[in-house]
Amino acid sequence: MGMDRKIEKKKGIRAKHVIYAVATILFIALIIKIISDSGTSVYRVEAEKITVEGVLQGEFKDYTKVNGVVQPISIIYLDAIEGGRIAERFIEEGTMVKKGDIILRLENRQLYQTILNSEAALAEKENYLRNTRINFQTELINSKRNILDNEYRLTRKKRKYKQYEKLYDDDLISKEEYLQAKEDYGYEVSLLEINKLKAKNDSMIRATSMTTLEDDLEKMRKTLELVHERLDNLNVRAPVDGQLGMLDAEIGQLVGSGTRIGQVNVLTNYKVEGQIDEHYIDRVRQGLNAAFERNNVEYDLYVKKVYPEVREGQFQIDMVFRGQLPDNIRTGQTYYVNLELGQPQTGIIIPKGAFFQSTGGQWIYVLDESGGFASKRDIRIGRQNPQYYEVLEGLQEGEKVITSSYDLFGENDKIVLK
Repeated sequence: MGMDRKIEKKKGIRAKHVIYAVATILFIALIIKIISDSGTSVYRVEAEKITVEGVLQGEFKDYTKVNGVVQPISIIYLDAIEGGRIAERFIEEGTMVKKGDIILRLENRQLYQTILNSEAALAEKENYLRNTRINFQTELINSKRNILDNEYRLTRKKRKYKQYEKLYDDDLISKEEYLQAKEDYGYEVSLLEINKLKAKNDSMIRATSMTTLEDDLEKMRKTLELVHERLDNLNVRAPVDGQLGMLDAEIGQLVGSGTRIGQVNVLTNYKVEGQIDEHYIDRVRQGLNAAFERNNVEYDLYVKKVYPEVREGQFQIDMVFRGQLPDNIRTGQTYYVNLELGQPQTGIIIPKGAFFQSTGGQWIYVLDESGGFASKRDIRIGRQNPQYYEVLEGLQEGEKVITSSYDLFGENDKIVLK
């Protein structure tokens, strides 16, 4: 019987060893995944239901889009200076007018009566002044006549007095006759002084009275002129050259003084009124450039006025053209204007999306290189325009992010794409 031969074990890697190694690696990877996923919330979503955009390195244009409405460069409102009933309407809306053209004519019977009363009062005052002047002239003549008579008598009394004085000294007349001549002379002297004083006072009174009456009469004339101006104000005229815009006036309509009944649009130029979100209120100022394109032609504007009031989250600006105007421009047209807020700069940008409403631009879901899932990452957003956000921190060119709404994602840290 031959001797048994010893069978030696084969050396090297066998198939079962490979199986054991693969199983061990998968087990370790599973353990690592379980550990890494512990505390991480996951949400699964179908890839076609989200929007994925690439992170770009490009030029960020700092502008915002404004819906602008064309308006005349200025609007002059028509207010009824004088109230009344509309009797005639001469010009219709949309008609070009010249300054001074009569647009409406009003009637006001109460004003007519006021004019008649003023004219009658003026005539009465003029007649009274005329009679007073005649009376003053008559009194002046009487005063001069009285003084003249007084001086005439005084001369005679003085001569008689001097004669009697000599006769009395020669004892040719009685003392009584002498004293009577002396008293008559003294009386005439005193009476002349009184008449002169009276004439002077009467003259001063006449001058003052006449001045007062003439002043009153002049005031009444000016008042009548103003009343006649009120009569002319019943004609509503165009205050400037332009186009008659809105006209709220019908024949027979009663309008009160100060009532706004229309407007005249000054068409020497146009402005574009825009409403802007209050988010930009600290960045919008006079002089900013703006532009829009129409029929492949770009038109330039600039901000002329910024209104300080904020209403319903928006504030208003006025922009005027810098150069040529569009053909067939019309009041009320809408232009979509790009308003420049700053100079273009190169940097990291991402397309705008609804994610911003959920995150406020503080974080975003970034896809991994495989594109199978996305994870939260903190970022910092700078400026924004109608197309892009400017990314200051957190993203690099070439990465992909989810820009659609995050409303369904909740607070999950990871989004798995199915």
